[in-house]
Amino acid sequence: MQIEKDKVVTFHYTLAALDGAELESSLDSEPTVYLHGQGGMLWPVQQALLGKQAGDKIEVELTPAQAYGEKKEDAITRIPIKHLMVKNKKKLRKGQIVKVNTKDGGKNVTVVKVGKFNVDVDTNHPFAGVALKYNIEILEVRDAQAEELSHGHVHGVGGHQH
Repeated sequence: MQIEKDKVVTFHYTLAALDGAELESSLDSEPTVYLHGQGGMLWPVQQALLGKQAGDKIEVELTPAQAYGEKKEDAITRIPIKHLMVKNKKKLRKGQIVKVNTKDGGKNVTVVKVGKFNVDVDTNHPFAGVALKYNIEILEVRDAQAEELSHGHVHGVGGHQH
């Protein structure tokens, strides 16, 4: 079965900067599962996956503009520590990537400075300004269930749980 809109795709990936530094990988954990064509994946990666099938391996290189944008130097802001979505707020450290609670849900930020009640964070995506390379191995392609289509995301193992 080929990847097309509204197919559920399961894959393993390794994400690296173009200089070769590995940034993320699913190889030592559960594979990634997403509903193709529903916006849960960077658009150029979705386009590269279109028409592929289980067993295929692809490599996708992205410019910063295609990925998470250019780094904005004025993106440092001070927020109360209580707005961070972390288990242990007492062990925050510079350079740590954490989620902050926003009106649109959790957003990844990078800790710049830790105070007693507030934290300075860089609100750029952690990979902003970085040219990226994805290495992807497609494990499975299946039809989405009606409930997944109506919700716009995958349910069950590797997907969203209600």
